[in-house]
Amino acid sequence: MVIIANTMQLGTFPVDKTNYEEIRDALVSFGLTPNQSKIFFYLGKIGAKTASDIAKAVNVPRSETYHLLTALQNKGIVEASFQHPIQFTALPIKKAVNLLISTETERLNKLKKSGPVLEEIWEKIPGVTSNEEDDGEEKFKVLQGGNQVNSKIFDMILNAKKECRILGSEKDFMKFYHANFLDALEENNVDYKLLTPISKKSKYIFEDTDKSKVRSLCSTVKENLCFLIKDDDEVLFFIKNEGNNKEMRAIWTNSETIIYSKALLFNNMWTNTESDEADLK
Repeated sequence: MVIIANTMQLGTFPVDKTNYEEIRDALVSFGLTPNQSKIFFYLGKIGAKTASDIAKAVNVPRSETYHLLTALQNKGIVEASFQHPIQFTALPIKKAVNLLISTETERLNKLKKSGPVLEEIWEKIPGVTSNEEDDGEEKFKVLQGGNQVNSKIFDMILNAKKECRILGSEKDFMKFYHANFLDALEENNVDYKLLTPISKKSKYIFEDTDKSKVRSLCSTVKENLCFLIKDDDEVLFFIKNEGNNKEMRAIWTNSETIIYSKALLFNNMWTNTESDEADLK
């Protein structure tokens, strides 16, 4: 039997690994865990299955599978039948995405409303007054998980006053597109430059983007290189290790030395890369 290197198995169902990972990463950006994404993907492609069948197919312990299915039911994107044994089915992808977006929008609206209330209560309690400027002290933050990383990226984009520069792989920019980072860049009305490999597969990402601000990165540049520079005063770069650990991790810093080195790298690549405006149209 010939084994295709880029194919993985979910039970007896063969899946293109690259396509699956793109879908998984997109679902993670909507708030699902990698294992929740795997189960939703499996049910969406295979159809109704019992918890036992799912556990075997996705290689997750049965006890954990029940917890994952409960979480997916709470999100409203997986349904259970009344028959015995219980069969679980996934919502069609369009309905599931719309529901996840609606839920996230509602959650963000609640947070916006509760923010001022929290600040008011906080100020009533005496404590040490912090100095936001901190005398220019250099700081580092390790960001673990999609929520922390995405939240920081949004913070950097929305607080940029002059420019954002982003370099990343095709996969990275697909994640950025689905997380609405590119829309945030447009809405903030600051200058920006984007460097990434561009193929027919990812060209759609830049349909509504100013083509003069996008350049195609050479395909020989390693995929584990990804960073964002804001106003030459903050940089966030991803840590991508080979292996089974797929959790999103990044480091944020305001270190002048690190920002300078990343900016130097970006500007050099930008200068030596031709604009692909015609290819993007």
